[in-house]
Amino acid sequence: MFSSFHPPGKGSWAAMLQYSAGLHARSTHEAQPPLPYAWEEIGPGYCYGPAFGHWDIVHQIMDVLEDEPGHARAQLLNNLENMTADGFLPGSIWFREEADLGYQWNENVTHPPVWPVAVDALMEQQQDLEVLQMCYEKLLRQIGWFEQHRKAEGVGYFYTDISEKSWESGVDEGIRFDHVPSGNWACVDATCHVYLLYERALSWATTLKLDAAVCNKKAEELSSFVRDTLWCEQSGFFHDIWAIRDPQYRYAAQEGMWPLVVGLASNEQAQRVIDEHLLNPEQFFTAHPLSTVGKSDPRFEQRMWRGPAWNSMTWWAARGCLRYQRPDAASKLLEAAMDATAIQFDRTGCIWEYYHSELGEQDQVARKVHTPYNTPCRDYLGHNPLIAMAYLWEQIRDS
Repeated sequence: MFSSFHPPGKGSWAAMLQYSAGLHARSTHEAQPPLPYAWEEIGPGYCYGPAFGHWDIVHQIMDVLEDEPGHARAQLLNNLENMTADGFLPGSIWFREEADLGYQWNENVTHPPVWPVAVDALMEQQQDLEVLQMCYEKLLRQIGWFEQHRKAEGVGYFYTDISEKSWESGVDEGIRFDHVPSGNWACVDATCHVYLLYERALSWATTLKLDAAVCNKKAEELSSFVRDTLWCEQSGFFHDIWAIRDPQYRYAAQEGMWPLVVGLASNEQAQRVIDEHLLNPEQFFTAHPLSTVGKSDPRFEQRMWRGPAWNSMTWWAARGCLRYQRPDAASKLLEAAMDATAIQFDRTGCIWEYYHSELGEQDQVARKVHTPYNTPCRDYLGHNPLIAMAYLWEQIRDS
């Protein structure tokens, strides 16, 4: 794997990217149940042992796609292999000797359904209508599951973080759920992610010459809801429905950028999000962007998802900026994040799960204070699409 890899981007990133490529190789295992192909774990430093999946694998797919497309394709197929008949996709699969089958997963918690982005990237590189047909069928199945199990009261969708603190959103212990009114209310991230499913279903159906009128109608409904209802003119940002209705719940949580990422924001809204939030040093543009909580928010702290920087989220934000014709913003975000990550790599010799957003020492960053694992994991690939970030930065620079 990565036998002839030439690191993209700046020379100061090269050692870090070479290490990251080696980490992909070290994280890859032979096929074993329930995964039919050689599989890549989240990272050998993950505190809960070998694990596959979650939205981490989407970031890992995107990271290897340019140099190892066959491996990327295998991870996509592994990810979809265990979708149940009703459309449930396991959040994470843990490989544990004490488990009856040698592996286990939580049967009640899924994960953010952003995998269609990896399908699109793979199709751009190698058009394969057979794989697209399979993915389309899985996509419709997953839409059905979300409609059955995650439909919010009124319009939109929710993650079970709102009631069970299960961290289905992938944002463990996020500030949005510190205080939540009772009810399955529309979450801005979940609603955007399900919109992505409908929008991709419509696009893939067109390619496959299938009818998807129902998907078009639903996508339009969600588009209007997010743009008109989940937008706050006062803050210039998107929020969950309960925060729109009651300002006491209106936090500077990074998840409000998702309408930008999936293309639901109006152009005017998108430009405000970019300029007033993503590029604002008093909000998310910290020394290592993006901070997961705006610096202006009193809940900002260097603790998991409550202030530190996750490179995967910076990558998503950069994609959102490009969608709204802001390559300047995308480049600035990517370069600052890569520079900061390289500094920490030089200091510590490893890739971290997430980073001190003010470029402080990594041992000053907390994880989960009530568990034995209260520091970010070392050698963690799942949220570090560094190679993809470097390629994207290079693409912007050369365009």
